[in-house]
Amino acid sequence: MKKLKIIAVPILFILFLSSCASVNVLSDYDRQTDFTAYKSYAFYKTGIDRAQISDLDKKRILRAIETEMDSLGFVKSDEPDLLISIFTNERVEVDVYNGWGYGYGWGWGWGWPGYYGYYNPYFWGPGYYGNNVSTRTEGSLYIDLIDTAKKELVWQGRGVGTLNNTKNIEKKEKRIRLFVSQILQQYPPEVIAAN
Repeated sequence: MKKLKIIAVPILFILFLSSCASVNVLSDYDRQTDFTAYKSYAFYKTGIDRAQISDLDKKRILRAIETEMDSLGFVKSDEPDLLISIFTNERVEVDVYNGWGYGYGWGWGWGWPGYYGYYNPYFWGPGYYGNNVSTRTEGSLYIDLIDTAKKELVWQGRGVGTLNNTKNIEKKEKRIRLFVSQILQQYPPEVIAAN
């Protein structure tokens, strides 16, 4: 029975860590659109310029979108079927943990009579560990696909997840690629014919 507990704790910890790294994805689309007709794309510069992120992160996002669109069989074109725009939004989440708790460990003080007499090197009781404040940035990335002939939005994907505030460029690029790939996995939508 003890082995089960030892094995279960690391598995739960791994599941917790993997859930923190996930991206929640939603998509919406126009049901009247024939998505099989789209073969080419270009980036909608006006929309991309409005995105409130650094130019370097914009480049990372656009490169990731190009990779995914290429894998979907699209071709980048000067006369595209679709225009791609992006929009970003972020908010900072602040978590405050109160540091009161109970524990058992080494300590100084008087204890119960026993093997050590009236002095007991072990201590059980409340302790104050101080408040712990942590912040994390939750970001949203929207990818819009606009029909160039109709000049209408036909598909929108959104990814929401925790962004790593890291100086490690490789980790940042990996996280951006994860956001983009998981959003574009929703395209093309599985259009269900109306009865």
